[in-house]
Order: sequence, then C-alpha cells, then structure tokens
Amino acid sequence: MDETRILGAVLAGGRSSRFGSDKALARMADGRTLIDHAVAGLAPHVAAVVICGREGGLPDRPASDMGPLGGLNAALHHALDYGFAGVLTTGCDMPFYPAALPAALIGESAAILKGQQLLGWWPATLASELDAHLAEENNRSIYGWIDRANARVVEIPGLVLPNINRPEDLAGL
Repeated sequence: MDETRILGAVLAGGRSSRFGSDKALARMADGRTLIDHAVAGLAPHVAAVVICGREGGLPDRPASDMGPLGGLNAALHHALDYGFAGVLTTGCDMPFYPAALPAALIGESAAILKGQQLLGWWPATLASELDAHLAEENNRSIYGWIDRANARVVEIPGLVLPNINRPEDLAGL
C-alpha cells in the first residue's frame, strides 16, 4: 500500500427524498451539476476519484440502498484492492471542498468534519471493520459507524459549508 496515494470518493447513492429529484444531477447557476462540482472540488487533493452508489460508478457494498455506508464500504475495498492508503469522502451535494480540509482530516485514524459527517478521512484498513458493521443488526447510520470507527471530529474555525437538502437551498447559493 502506498502511504501517499489517496482515493477520493463522492458518496452519491442517496434517495434525495427531501430534494424531490436526483440531487446529484441538479444544476448550479453555472450550469454544472452538483456531482460535477463535488468531483472537481475533491480531485486536486487525491490520486483518483470514484463515484459511489450510482450507475457507472462503484456499486454500494454489500448491497444497494444502504445509505452512505454502502458507498463508503465500496470505496474502502476499492482503495485496498488498488493500493490506496485511504479514502477522502464527500457527498454529491457538497459543491465546495475546502483546500485546508485534507490536511486537517488525514491521519492515522478516521476523521470527519464537525457538522458534515460525509466529509471524512477513512484509512483503507477499515474495510473489514465496515463489512462487519454492515453485517450486524443496526440502523446503518453514519453516526453509528463514526462511533465504531472512533473517528476524530475535526473543526475548522470559520468554515461554513452549504447544506443542500431542498431545491431552495440550491437556489440560495
């Protein structure tokens, strides 16, 4: 495993129920989709980017409809298979990826950005632990996994990121 190679993963398998349509394909004022912005924001910080949970990307693991953890699990296994040290994650609805974030997140253990649990760092060695977590009886909440992985919660003072759950949130950007 190359300690310097980092995989980027855009978690895009959600149902977008509050948004009312496929949020990943919603367009920002510049005409580009949210998912295009998410990929472009993450790409400068990683060796490769994968999209998880969508047709044409990595399928959720072990099955579809597992929420963000199915996409994260697919990305962790992909990272292991291809020699990446770990995975930086973002949601498909995160059009901005702060330049200071990778340095704040990447470390020996898992980490998330306070208030934005899909913006995280996950060492590839957590793949088998996430397999075990998803095989157990639990609600498959990202919060349960964060606790199990003992992820650090990183705060970057002054950093405020948009939370896009509804069309009006996107229109307000």
